[in-house]
Amino acid sequence: MIHVCPLSRLEETVTRTGASHVLTVINVGTPVLRPAVIRAEDHLFVGFNDIVAPQEGLIHPAAEHVAAILAFARRWPREAPLVVHCFAGISRSTASAFIAACALDPEREEMAIARALRAASPSATPNALLVSLADAALGRQGRMSAAVAAIGRGREAMEGEPFELAY
Repeated sequence: MIHVCPLSRLEETVTRTGASHVLTVINVGTPVLRPAVIRAEDHLFVGFNDIVAPQEGLIHPAAEHVAAILAFARRWPREAPLVVHCFAGISRSTASAFIAACALDPEREEMAIARALRAASPSATPNALLVSLADAALGRQGRMSAAVAAIGRGREAMEGEPFELAY
């Protein structure tokens, strides 16, 4: 199971779910305290800003970020949950969870995963650039991007509620 949460609820989510691995997708330089139960090698920090196009002075999602996310998801042994978080639990983390679910279940339709994401989180608004890059990396021929576009922007929220996404 993949669990998604904001940074403010990371420790609580790891404890509640019994997670063994944590994927952090957040701005470079943001302090993130790794929960003590998570080994250093089971925590990946991927640093970039939550933007969908290059902007001066900011780090936009790029192919190397997607490659790191995919490698970590594939390395996760799936014996205990994975927690994915960003700052708010709305955009980068939901995109990363969607990407991981698509990578780990290549036969499952992208739209089914996107609908499950929307059902689990009314505020989920996956970062479109991150999804587009993963779509290309996974050879999904635009279907991941189309699925995320089809579920639309999530409801307005300052912070998402923790949720789980089955893959």
